[in-house]
Amino acid sequence: MESTPTIETADQQTLDPQRQQKAKEYAAIGRKLFVVELVIGLAYVLIWIIAGISPWLRDQIHQFTTTTWLSVPLFAIGFACPQIVLTAPLDYYSGFVLPHRYGQSNQTLSAWLIDQAKGFVLAGVLGMIVLEIIYLLLSVAPETWWLWTAGAMLLFSVLLSNLAPVLIFPLFFTYHSLDNEELVERLTRLAEDAGAKVQGVYTFDMSSKTSAANAALMGLGNTRRIVLGDTLVENFTTNEIETVLAHELGHHVHKDLMTGIAVQSTLTLIGFWLADVVMRWGIAAFGYHGMNDPATLPLLMVAMTIFGLVTMPLGNLWSRWREVAADTYALKTTRNPQAFINAMTRLANQNLADTEPPAWVEFLLHSHPSISKRVALAKAFTPDT
Repeated sequence: MESTPTIETADQQTLDPQRQQKAKEYAAIGRKLFVVELVIGLAYVLIWIIAGISPWLRDQIHQFTTTTWLSVPLFAIGFACPQIVLTAPLDYYSGFVLPHRYGQSNQTLSAWLIDQAKGFVLAGVLGMIVLEIIYLLLSVAPETWWLWTAGAMLLFSVLLSNLAPVLIFPLFFTYHSLDNEELVERLTRLAEDAGAKVQGVYTFDMSSKTSAANAALMGLGNTRRIVLGDTLVENFTTNEIETVLAHELGHHVHKDLMTGIAVQSTLTLIGFWLADVVMRWGIAAFGYHGMNDPATLPLLMVAMTIFGLVTMPLGNLWSRWREVAADTYALKTTRNPQAFINAMTRLANQNLADTEPPAWVEFLLHSHPSISKRVALAKAFTPDT
């Protein structure tokens, strides 16, 4: 495999060719695992539909209860548990073995398993809430449930965005106020200039799980805060951290979070409408009892999954457009393109990111432009523009 040419920067930041070779291997394996997981998931759902397992499980549950609010979660548990067992080896390989093989994980097996358990419980609770909302609306408004459900998901997304920093994030990371006064002052001033009211600047123990670095502007309203991974604070210069945060603030200035929620809600609306069509077909084809029949859950899932795959390139195209705008904002705000290039170079080395993925991969799968394109944007920028 040919290595990527070295990129030299003014302060000797260098894109490591050996790391790039590993990054390409890591990304290629990740894509193969994505396809395998997708095929297994779709095959599993289709078997439930075609083999008649869905109505069989529904009938077993209805021997004990026929109330929708109880039969739906029981069906969901019965549907999900075999799939979890089936995909557990793949999850272990992709989530634990592979990251350790390529030096991207610092977790012990016990810590990883605890995180998996937390994620499973969290996803289960949130998933059950969503399913209860969907099947309640299927019961009370079977003709227009897809419209009301999309609206409910919009409110749910806004609520989660607000609560994530205080309820969800602390389940997986410990964070505290950043004790670097100079950096806090610079980042706070940067946020104020962008019109972002933040509740503080925090660092979190990202190194407890990974060697990668990251930063974020998290939360909404009274939970909005700047959050930096300790791997970023320890390995990046102040100028580089500033340009990374300026990028995140670019999303705030351009209102990308709320716009993104609106775009996703529109796609969700179309997806639920498509699911309505598929579920009505399935009721006629397989003799299900009605729209709120728990046995329709696999039909709902396969419709939303296929729709998500079809629209994923469009969503990623929109996301890359917004990322370029955020990069441009960071360059114009900090007026330090070299710091931006340095930050991208460090991120590529530290996060094992493929700087030049195949064009088809970037188009289909990537929500961010390739690092080589982001570096090119910074090289073409001049502070006077």
